[in-house]
Amino acid sequence: MAEIFDRDTLLDLTVNVIPLGIILFFVAAFVLIDPFGGLDFYGRVLQMGLLAFPFVALAILTYVSGKAIAGDEKRSEVFFQGQATMEGAQGRHEAEEAIEAEATGEADSDAEGDADEDDAATDADAEDEVDADVDTDDEVDTDTDTDEE
Repeated sequence: MAEIFDRDTLLDLTVNVIPLGIILFFVAAFVLIDPFGGLDFYGRVLQMGLLAFPFVALAILTYVSGKAIAGDEKRSEVFFQGQATMEGAQGRHEAEEAIEAEATGEADSDAEGDADEDDAATDADAEDEVDADVDTDDEVDTDTDTDEE
């Protein structure tokens, strides 16, 4: 069951689990407190039946929908929220693979760290030169003519 219902699937099914808990609360309350003490056997069966039938039906629906959600996530591509209709959107599995590759790549690239630091220093020098060129092009003529007559 743990393989079928992962954390995301359980989160999706929370909307059905909460009403199941509410129904169980009322079953316990009607059994323990018995607010309708004047009910005969038929009334008591009807009362519990009106709670038990929706509980069983909702429990079956929750299980079936959980299997459908989990199965669909394994069969088809899963996108992040709001990106399913976007062109070139990266799927969840692709993103997880990229993160894993990056994590294993960082462990391998520790030996290459010195080369990366040299590249960063070269990039910073190039950026400073570009900033200097921009500053010289933006010189503004500060001479203003004023008419004081």
